[in-house]
Amino acid sequence: MVKKFKIKLFADGADLLSIKKLNKNNLIKGFTTNPSLMRKAGVNDYRKFAKSVLKIVKKKPVSFEVFSDDINEMEEQAREISSWGNNSFVKIPITNTKGLKTNNLIKKLSKAGIKCNITAVLTIDQVKEVFSSVDKNTKTILSIFSGRIADTGRDPVKFFKEAIKICKSKKKLDLLWASTREVYNLYEAEKINADIITVPYSILNKLNLYNMNLKKLSLETVKTFYNDAKNARYNLD
Repeated sequence: MVKKFKIKLFADGADLLSIKKLNKNNLIKGFTTNPSLMRKAGVNDYRKFAKSVLKIVKKKPVSFEVFSDDINEMEEQAREISSWGNNSFVKIPITNTKGLKTNNLIKKLSKAGIKCNITAVLTIDQVKEVFSSVDKNTKTILSIFSGRIADTGRDPVKFFKEAIKICKSKKKLDLLWASTREVYNLYEAEKINADIITVPYSILNKLNLYNMNLKKLSLETVKTFYNDAKNARYNLD
């Protein structure tokens, strides 16, 4: 059984076969990727890969990230990526690797009507900067890396609620729960009325566990351990 979600689920990855399969799934409302995921998937030609994705995904939003560390080059890349399709969103990191803020670039792109996905956002001050920078008439996604916030021992739910309060007046600015770590994050994100959550393929594969009988799940877990030990031919002789 798979729960029906009100929150929009985006699939996070860079495997073309998986993207093709998930695009046919009505539960999936969009796609995200990044250079790390692309490298892991063996992508060598960025442009070729992106255009292959957009041939598969023609209506649902897809986010591709700029990869330059120079702000001017980021703008050039952003404009090209945006030109690849009406459903193409450009991922802009909140800073470059030197900590230089990209808010002026975000403001420029947003004013030009370029749909951006602002990524690697982990502080409330960064949320405020994005909110102040984006045009109210241009669709924008603000990706809050909730999983990474949780990695530091902080509660991402509390952080996300504050972000919702800050951004609620701009109706075309969607807040996305990023760096999802487990299925339960979907229920957390939906409960606090996040607009979007992006989910790795490995977690999407677990959605059928919704409300599963825990006694049955316990037995299946025991069987998994037993079968793995058996197949490995472990013994204490």
